[in-house]
Amino acid sequence: METPFERHFTLTRKPAPIRRARTPRGLVTGVIIAAVLTWLVDPASAAKPKRGFEPAVAPPVPALPTAPTAGSIFNVNTGYIGFVEGRRAHAVGDTLRVMLVENMTTAKTARAQTQKQGQFNVVPPTAGPLSFLNPNALNASGGSSFNGQGNATQTSLLTGEVGVTIVEVRANGTAFVRGEKRMVLSQGQEWVQFSGIVRLGDVDQENRVLSTQVADARIEYTGNGSINRASREGWLSRFFNAISPF
Repeated sequence: METPFERHFTLTRKPAPIRRARTPRGLVTGVIIAAVLTWLVDPASAAKPKRGFEPAVAPPVPALPTAPTAGSIFNVNTGYIGFVEGRRAHAVGDTLRVMLVENMTTAKTARAQTQKQGQFNVVPPTAGPLSFLNPNALNASGGSSFNGQGNATQTSLLTGEVGVTIVEVRANGTAFVRGEKRMVLSQGQEWVQFSGIVRLGDVDQENRVLSTQVADARIEYTGNGSINRASREGWLSRFFNAISPF
């Protein structure tokens, strides 16, 4: 029977396993997660258009039996177009064209300047125990100044046409419209999405309305493909710019 003393000195202990440093793995994992989050937050990284801009379809109109004609030229059951309304879009499912004439220019200038000065002067007596003091050594002065200036200018221009569909007609003479236009190119695709509230009285005879006359307008113009990716900053650069304190 072995004693604990003999067991302690006779048995060969296995060396403790060396734990590998997990710092590089955790760093790589953190960089990958941050890169994915940075790519998702970037609004220019959209891979496909947003849903919800599909054209609205008007509800089917039940077919009414055609009443026999009484010899008159006008018959309401055969359908007609109002003399005042004409063929202008006014019902759910009708289409109209929105003329994009967005031109926005903003400018901002800020400037601040401050200045402060102070002076302290002590004149020692010429006689007595303090006569040895140097008058120039007791003089003190201080000052501070700040000058800051900033300028910001931005210009946005968007022109073109996009067809939209009337989704909802309201009792006050307005209508909610929405629509999109997709263009598939050789190096990707582009799309423009539009929605807003249109006053039916602003629609002209050619079913056109200016985008400046649309209330609560939402305009999105973007795309994807190799050209769009080449014009954007890389995800690693965006990651370091997001965490950079400078």
